[in-house]
Amino acid sequence: MRRSLVVGTALVAGLGLASARADEGAKPPAERGQQVYAAQRCMMCHAIAGKGNARNPLDDVGSRMSADDLKKYITAPKSVKPDSKMKAYPTIPAEDLDALVAYLKTLIKKS
Repeated sequence: MRRSLVVGTALVAGLGLASARADEGAKPPAERGQQVYAAQRCMMCHAIAGKGNARNPLDDVGSRMSADDLKKYITAPKSVKPDSKMKAYPTIPAEDLDALVAYLKTLIKKS
């Protein structure tokens, strides 16, 4: 009896997690990417609109880099810029990486 209770609880928890991920996936990629940016604590090293570390602003990165270059830079920065001091994020889930890049591509200089 107790084992079935544990299995049932785990199943319900798993379904709840899957439902939460499905809800996250329903958000526009750029909005989801903004959440990834916050969750990964990117603002510790980067700033957007004056919020975060001002030494490495990202305000115009969407104009300066292609989506493919952004993905490469996030996962292996030294492969794009050998003298980069940025930490590599090779294990970021593909879904999160795509969303983060979608968000960064919205960061363009307003003229």
